[in-house]
Amino acid sequence: FAEGADGLRVPLSETQSEARNMVNYPKTIRTFCKSPICRQHQTHKVSQYKQGKASNFAQGKRRYDRKQAGFGGQTKPIFHKKAKTTKKIVLKLECTNAKCKTVQLRAIKRCKHFELGAKKVVSLY
Repeated sequence: FAEGADGLRVPLSETQSEARNMVNYPKTIRTFCKSPICRQHQTHKVSQYKQGKASNFAQGKRRYDRKQAGFGGQTKPIFHKKAKTTKKIVLKLECTNAKCKTVQLRAIKRCKHFELGAKKVVSLY
């Protein structure tokens, strides 16, 4: 629902409610670069952070595999009560300075739809 001109709550149209759940972010932004080379505002290339493939040789995975081996069934709890329908979006900002190229990660809020560099939608309201 949205606040109408007369102060009453009116239902949102489908396109308006969809726009509320969607985040559109530019492909380049000017922000502060923390690296010792820059230490000033620079343009940064923006991309969405993706988690890498889990290593089989990480200490936790080795411990888990050792505990699971043999008889005795499942030894650790498996999480089933998933409550969230969205994940927090993490942006990867890469400095465009030729000498720097430092990467920083920045988390933004939860959203159902995330777009990078899409055309801005002009609202009629």
